[in-house]
Amino acid sequence: QVQLVETGGGLVQVGGSLRLSCTASGSTGSTYAVGWFRQAPGKEREFVAAITWSDGRILYPNSEKGRFTISRDNAKKTAYLQMNMVEFEDTAVYYCADGGYLSNRDYEYAYWGQGTQVTVSS
Repeated sequence: QVQLVETGGGLVQVGGSLRLSCTASGSTGSTYAVGWFRQAPGKEREFVAAITWSDGRILYPNSEKGRFTISRDNAKKTAYLQMNMVEFEDTAVYYCADGGYLSNRDYEYAYWGQGTQVTVSS
């Protein structure tokens, strides 16, 4: 079992920056990649970014505009999502997920955090 805890969400002004953290504990050696997803009210869950724990290979969606950057610190068992130039459309609950594949598909991630709310305001 892997437990994931997201932190860093909150209220941010449009155009501002925010960094989310996802700290893993438990059987972390059994997983291969960590991903970030988000879900806005009334919308489906959406892939944001993913990175492998071992060699740092990164996957972004094709729609990625270069505003978000994923990274990880293996010593801290923590993954980060740096969000820059945030837009109103970035308002959502952000989840991190841990699994055996570097993937943009949520069903390929076995473990999920509880989510952290990001709200972009004017």
